[in-house]
Amino acid sequence: WLRRPTVNTLQSEDREFKSLWDRLFLLSSLKPLHNRQQHHRKKLPSASSFSNISISKMATVLTLPITVPALPKSYVAPAASSSSRLSPPHPTGHRTLLPVGPAHLNYLRLALHHKHDFESFDAYLEAERVAKEKLLGAENGAEDDLGVGEEEEADELLSLDPKEWKKQDHYAVLGLSKFRYLATADQIKIAHRKKVLKHHPDKKASTETPSSILGIQNTNDDAFFKCIQKAHEVLTNAEKRRQFDSVDPAFIEAEEDLTTITEKEFKAKKLDFFKTFKPIFELYKRFSRVQPVPGLGALDATKEEVEGFYDFWYNFDSWRSFEWLDKEVNEGSDSRDDKRYTEKKNKSERARRKKEDIAKLRGLVDLTLSLDPRIKLIKQQEKEAREAKKAATNGKPAKKTKAQEEEEKKKKAEEEKQKEEAEKAARAEAKKAKAAAANAAKKARRQQRAVEDGA
Repeated sequence: WLRRPTVNTLQSEDREFKSLWDRLFLLSSLKPLHNRQQHHRKKLPSASSFSNISISKMATVLTLPITVPALPKSYVAPAASSSSRLSPPHPTGHRTLLPVGPAHLNYLRLALHHKHDFESFDAYLEAERVAKEKLLGAENGAEDDLGVGEEEEADELLSLDPKEWKKQDHYAVLGLSKFRYLATADQIKIAHRKKVLKHHPDKKASTETPSSILGIQNTNDDAFFKCIQKAHEVLTNAEKRRQFDSVDPAFIEAEEDLTTITEKEFKAKKLDFFKTFKPIFELYKRFSRVQPVPGLGALDATKEEVEGFYDFWYNFDSWRSFEWLDKEVNEGSDSRDDKRYTEKKNKSERARRKKEDIAKLRGLVDLTLSLDPRIKLIKQQEKEAREAKKAATNGKPAKKTKAQEEEEKKKKAEEEKQKEEAEKAARAEAKKAKAAAANAAKKARRQQRAVEDGA
């Protein structure tokens, strides 16, 4: 019986013949039984003895009938390559250079499509690069985050207490500070998913993060994750989001900076009217139930545009409310009287804040109207129109308005300028004619002298 040696019996240099042993063992197992009994006591050859066995005996060699064709008679062996990298000179002494390659294509785009304007061409290349990146991202399965991006998380934000969720900035928690009330439902969804993937307790449990409150290592600190969930709950609920947007901390801060202007301060500092008041109305227009909201406009706005602006803001219909600032009923209190008292107090505070908000906005509109330079221009134009109408009724020549006087002055100045240019051109022509006549007379005298000398 042929026994197969174990791997340990083989030397390290003979391990490559292990597969050959496997084949021999398989062949020996197929022999008749009497052959096995006859040779079972024979000593097996060592693995090194198989090194002389030709592998060709174990496979059939095939010879393919391939004949290499003879070289053509016109073939000339190439000369040995020189050490120089330069090609030999052209037989005719010159070569034809063809404009090809990406550099030439860029030059054609610059010349034909952008009229040698490098700024326009750079903008085109940048747009092309962005488009390629988007295409590559789409091919790789990348998701468009609708501009949400990644917002830096300050230590103060990460240390928020979920119990005081009403005091937190929900837009900042989700990384939507640059969008705020303009953030769409899809952007809120994407921002929430990003924050969950980053701050989920299961992920933080495997990494040590310092607790900003206790100053120690805390692997199960999920306080900020609870803040994320609460922010998502508020911003995905239309009613709760409206209440939060009414007292948005970013709006409160901007309101305090912009609405403290007074008439005395405005005149003392000689501030620009439009730069001062335009941001105020841009800030408040978010609360309007009626959209679109008319803007402050410019100095050349018509009377109808100015009157429409003030009419809109004096009748401003605001959806702003102050339920977010309501006081909560004391925990553990089952008294109905306490609940009724708290609800009554909250209702009274809401009405007071709403009244103050309306009065504040009305005061800003009054201040804007009193300082608006367009109002003075409109009143002046109306006064001049009345005087002109009155003069026409009495049969007297109508008094010219200030605008008409300025137009006449401008027209008169243009006429004088044209007249002066015409006179200047006439003098230049006369001077040229005089010089030409002098040259002709001089030439005639020379010819006459030449005739006299010849005679």
